[in-house]
Amino acid sequence: MSLHCSWLLRQSCWKPYLSAVTFNSVRHFVARSQREFSSNGKLVDVAVNENTGISTVTMQRLPVNSLNLELLQELYSVLDTLEKDRSRGMILTSASPTVFSAGLDILEMYKPKQDRAVAFWTTLQDVWLKLFGSSYPTVAAINGHSPAGGCLVALSCEYRVMVGPKYTIGLNETQLGIVAPKWFQFSMKNVISSRQAELALTTGRLFTTDEALKIGLIDEVATDKADAIAKAEKFLVGMSKISATARKLAKLSCRQEPLEWLVANKKKDLQEFIGFINQPAVQMGLDHYLESLKKK
Repeated sequence: MSLHCSWLLRQSCWKPYLSAVTFNSVRHFVARSQREFSSNGKLVDVAVNENTGISTVTMQRLPVNSLNLELLQELYSVLDTLEKDRSRGMILTSASPTVFSAGLDILEMYKPKQDRAVAFWTTLQDVWLKLFGSSYPTVAAINGHSPAGGCLVALSCEYRVMVGPKYTIGLNETQLGIVAPKWFQFSMKNVISSRQAELALTTGRLFTTDEALKIGLIDEVATDKADAIAKAEKFLVGMSKISATARKLAKLSCRQEPLEWLVANKKKDLQEFIGFINQPAVQMGLDHYLESLKKK
């Protein structure tokens, strides 16, 4: 990864984040005929539709579902449980009315305690491996902005339904002076053409819902969250008509190379992350950015 000292001070690049932190209202979607249960904490909610066996997993670390250690740990626990329970399908969405996920929590990288920083990045790796390599079908119901790490989570699913038209999605790291890790890049290249992925990654572009649909970054557009959930369920019900074993083997075969790459390079990838966040220039940039937020 690389960083320019001033990357966090580019307010225009952080507009999705800065505007998102002002949201404090919550809109919950409750489907009919569902049995609800919670994970060990309150950052992730899971509801299972009794009729279809489909699980709706809702991130609810408000206001913007920034991915910190605790949220990632809960997501991993839920994904692991769904795997063990042989889930018939999962819909991943957000309790925020306007943000799917704003990406990685920068406080995890600011003056980090090394043990926690290691746990944070390792858990992020493990969540990606669980989600990208899940045996059950997955859909992201993207009901708000989804930059950077939020986009990564959505890309890791097999199908994406995004509410339009005012939200954006993309791996915008280069706009912030950062290079997205290789497995982030894999996730995008798995969804859109190599040419489109290269353009998106080098420019750090955030796509509107319609733009994302045009290049195949998302699969469908929804009018609101309920519509996104309904379309996600339709996709998953269709998947249930296919041999579960054949579908799983085909999926894992398609995704084998990226999964094997991260498994083989987890330690190196972790070392690069730890070295990156401990650079004085990075910490200076984070400090300036956090101070600027206090003045808002």
